[in-house]
Amino acid sequence: QVQLVESGGGLVQAGGSLRLSCAASGRTASSYATAWVRQAPGKEREFVAGISGSGGSTAYGDSVKGRFTISRDNARNTVYLQMNSLKPEDTAVYYCAARTARGVVITTTRYDYWGQGTQVTVSS
Repeated sequence: QVQLVESGGGLVQAGGSLRLSCAASGRTASSYATAWVRQAPGKEREFVAGISGSGGSTAYGDSVKGRFTISRDNARNTVYLQMNSLKPEDTAVYYCAARTARGVVITTTRYDYWGQGTQVTVSS
């Protein structure tokens, strides 16, 4: 069993930056592929970024490539999402999700564990 807790959300102006953190608990949490998924009001969940258990492989959604960076510190059981050049359309609840495998996938339904989410609001 893995528990995920997100933090770092908030209100920021367009063009600004935020860093989200996802702290995982559980004996083998560091071996799980982890992703950030967001959901805006009235929209479906959207894959944002993912990282393999080792941290050696990453994947990004087209809308955030070049602006967001995912990383992990397995010694701290934490995954980060650095978000730069934020846009109003990035406004959403951001969820951390993990799957019981090491490889990254972009299909959000293939993730087994989910955090409670953190709100990110970008003002224009």
